[in-house]
Amino acid sequence: MWLERFSGQSSQSTPAPSPNRSFSPAPRRSVQLGPSTLPRRPGLAPRTSSLSASSFGGSADRLPVAARIPNGTSLRHELSNAPAGSVADPSEVLEGILGTLTAGHGDSANGVPEQSAERPTALVEDIEYGGLSLEDFAAGAPGTEADDAAPGTAEIPVIEDFETEKDKFEDLHKSILACDQVLNSVETYLTSFRADLAAVSSEIEHLQNRSTQLNNKLENRKAVEKVLGPEVDAFVLPPAVVRKITEGTVDDGWVKALEELDKRSRVIEAKTKDGRDVKAAQDIRPFVEDVSTKAVERIRDYVVAQIKALRSPNINAQAIQQNALLRYKNVFGFLSTRQPQLAEEISHAYINTMRWYYSSHFLRYKSALDKLGLYTVDQTDAIAVDPASKRSAKPGTAHDIFTIGRRGEILRSGNDGALPSSAAEEDKGMHYLEVPFRAFNLALVDNASAEYSFLTEFFTKQPFHATNRKFTDVFQPTFQLGQEMVRHVIESTLDALGVLLCVRLTQHSAFELQRRKVPAMDGHINATSMLLWPRFQQIIDAHCDSIRKLTASLPGKPAGSALSLTASPANTQSTAPHPLTQRFANFTQGILSLSSEAGDDEPISHSLGRLRADFEAFLVKLSKGIADARKRERLLYNNYSLVCTILGDMEGKMAEELKRHFADRRDALDVDG
Repeated sequence: MWLERFSGQSSQSTPAPSPNRSFSPAPRRSVQLGPSTLPRRPGLAPRTSSLSASSFGGSADRLPVAARIPNGTSLRHELSNAPAGSVADPSEVLEGILGTLTAGHGDSANGVPEQSAERPTALVEDIEYGGLSLEDFAAGAPGTEADDAAPGTAEIPVIEDFETEKDKFEDLHKSILACDQVLNSVETYLTSFRADLAAVSSEIEHLQNRSTQLNNKLENRKAVEKVLGPEVDAFVLPPAVVRKITEGTVDDGWVKALEELDKRSRVIEAKTKDGRDVKAAQDIRPFVEDVSTKAVERIRDYVVAQIKALRSPNINAQAIQQNALLRYKNVFGFLSTRQPQLAEEISHAYINTMRWYYSSHFLRYKSALDKLGLYTVDQTDAIAVDPASKRSAKPGTAHDIFTIGRRGEILRSGNDGALPSSAAEEDKGMHYLEVPFRAFNLALVDNASAEYSFLTEFFTKQPFHATNRKFTDVFQPTFQLGQEMVRHVIESTLDALGVLLCVRLTQHSAFELQRRKVPAMDGHINATSMLLWPRFQQIIDAHCDSIRKLTASLPGKPAGSALSLTASPANTQSTAPHPLTQRFANFTQGILSLSSEAGDDEPISHSLGRLRADFEAFLVKLSKGIADARKRERLLYNNYSLVCTILGDMEGKMAEELKRHFADRRDALDVDG
């Protein structure tokens, strides 16, 4: 029965051997066929019964790649590579070796079941093949010992040997089946991997196409952004700008935020005026107006606070102007653009404040300058008045008002700073009238220049005439105060050189104002000049009158006439220069030194001409009091020579004319050396 099972199983599942394989497991020699000598399949490693499908865990999918290559792969390869029809059926091979199988396990060629062979009664232990192969021996070749043996004697050991090795063949069969399953799973895995790889490749291709589309969209958006970006930015008001304007402190960052708001507002207004119906401009315009209104409120509060600070006592106005107002001058321009009426009201408040500031400060400064000690020069200091009588009538510090001396250095002084109030109050020295005049006008020029510069820079949105009008409104009280000071100083003095020095200081102030580009102060300069020049003419007239009076007092005849201011008998016949000549020459020298660059429009030349004519008339009448003609000419010669000597170093057009005139008079006299 076991043979029947084996035959049926072999015919169903055992693969046919390769035609290249020899059915003889051993060389052709006499050998005992037993279990230990059972032929093995070439190329296969011995297997144990442990190799089964259960050893793979019941599932080929969970095997690793290395474990999915079972033993016996080479056998499967050889079997698969064998040509179809060239492999003999294992049943036929066994039948050829063991003889006819039992009936029911194989069919004959005609389909009639064969009769099973009878089981031999005894087994032959040793079989002699006689040099024949197993096939030849089984076919019963003549001349062999198999012919003499009993039928079935040789089959018994083979059957028993096969029965012994049956389990190994079954294990081999199971191993082959397991290999088939593993290979099937590998095939399935590879098929699935190929499908997955194709899907991944398709996905990569899709991503590449998607990336190309996105790049195209990005380039298109960049091109659109390049065109629309500036337009969109023009309508966007950043939140940081709004927050800074509404909540931040007024500083440089606040001014920048205000400039950004102003720029966006101008763009929106321009878009609206162009007639283009831009919805973005319509949407953002109310918001921008609200922010602008808030900015105007903050600017108003800030500027008003600074104006109030200017009213504080002992405050430095220029520090507030430079650090608090001019530093943020653009904010007032924004205010004047949005609210012109409010800007005008703030301007009036500033003008009133600064008018009070300058008038009060200069009033205190004038009071301090009034405390300076000044030389008194009155009618007793006329040029023809006897100095002895003057000293007896007015005792005090001696001074010479007809000699310029070092007084002209005030015009060339390198100290451009005004005299401080505290120094003026503590100064106990004596000064000429040009000292307080210069100090007051230096302070006025400096403050006026600073204020005009501030008005020009701060009120940038206003025309030139409006700025000049504001400047005049601010300084009008201060200018009046300065003119009152000039009147007070010169109204009763006969110091012609001091008045002429004030005229030159005024001209220097005018040149400095032109250099600083402050034309709004020209009115005050002209008004001051109109006060000084007439007074200078009046002083010259007073000196001329004094000379004429002295001339009139001289006798017209030599006998008993007074030839000197003292009318002493010792001086009646003297030919020495008269004291009036010394004072005249020094006074003329002082005027010429202050007029070296004088223009033809000044009354200096006419005044000196009148003074010279009166002086020459005095000398002529004085010489008539001398009976001796030679002494008379000597007197004139000595006086003209003294004048020429004192005026010898003078330069200028008028000085040359005077020197030439007196030199001609001197040379015209016939006087021996």
